[in-house]
Amino acid sequence: MKQNGKWVLVFAMFCMLVMPVFAQGAAEAKAEPRTLVVSTWGLSEDSLWSEVYEPFEKQYNVKVVLDTGNGQERYTKLLNDPNSTVDVIELAQKNVADGVAAGLFDPIKPEEVTDFASLIPAAQQIIKSGSGAPYTLNSIGIFYNPKAAGMEIKSWADLWDSRLKGKIAIPNITTTFGPAFVVMAGDAKGASVASDQGKTAFDALAALKPNVQNVYAKASDVANLFKNGEIAVAIIGDFGLPVVGKADPNGVYMVPSEGTYANFNVINIAKKTKNRDLAVAYINYRLNATTETRTAKVLNEAPVNSKVVLTPEVAANKTVGDVAAKAKGVDFTIVNPLMKDWVDKFNHIMSK
Repeated sequence: MKQNGKWVLVFAMFCMLVMPVFAQGAAEAKAEPRTLVVSTWGLSEDSLWSEVYEPFEKQYNVKVVLDTGNGQERYTKLLNDPNSTVDVIELAQKNVADGVAAGLFDPIKPEEVTDFASLIPAAQQIIKSGSGAPYTLNSIGIFYNPKAAGMEIKSWADLWDSRLKGKIAIPNITTTFGPAFVVMAGDAKGASVASDQGKTAFDALAALKPNVQNVYAKASDVANLFKNGEIAVAIIGDFGLPVVGKADPNGVYMVPSEGTYANFNVINIAKKTKNRDLAVAYINYRLNATTETRTAKVLNEAPVNSKVVLTPEVAANKTVGDVAAKAKGVDFTIVNPLMKDWVDKFNHIMSK
């Protein structure tokens, strides 16, 4: 009995030692997930949930909440809402430049980016400048139905052909590639916006107006226009191709021979976030080669991590290779100060 009593005492002491450890583990396992509010586009949302958000939630015990809309709307909302709960915001470079100037972001440092050394040089430079973390690269091109257009399109200049009267959809100037479209119009007519603040570009847009059937805000709008047979040509960012391409099986996407205009999508940390550690984790998650490989397959956007190797099938219609080599950047230090005047001019021309 004494021996049994001794073992009972030992067992009791053992339980006293280990039970707190088990209790702590159980408490951690049942810990309520923290919330990360991500302001982003609503494009390809189902694919993003399966390939990005849900895996991130599981890995970090996080609940992701999306705040979706076009870039300008979301930027303006963050700028004007003192009670915003947004932790990270994904924007095109035009809005990023505005946000940096307005002091909306908490810059991420190169040393905080796990895969910094693997990023392409242009992406590294944006991080070094304090403008956020680029995670995808895209560019602008032309999607059209050759039969409905009644011609083959090879050049940006072809958009002014009279055979395209009432057949074209163009991006609103406040969309991701709206400013690039204006820059393109000036270049197509032989004058850069840097040389004349956009005068030639807007003269060109006035001349293009008879061919413009619709000014769109979202890729889904373009898809509906093609599906209903209302347009034959659209100027779109390559990221919208999966949505628009399904609407017209006879449509083709092309990048004009003279080149294209590129844009980085950039993640920034909101200045007022209370979850900076999670925001940094999210950025690193987006930039790692595994995530970038997955998203390259389901989104029509080029990765910025140089360790990602794309098959020819996945690389098709993305801003990589020859397309990337011929892509021009839009200088938003020139464009942004002109935007208020440009928006007024654009709306005046297109509303006539």
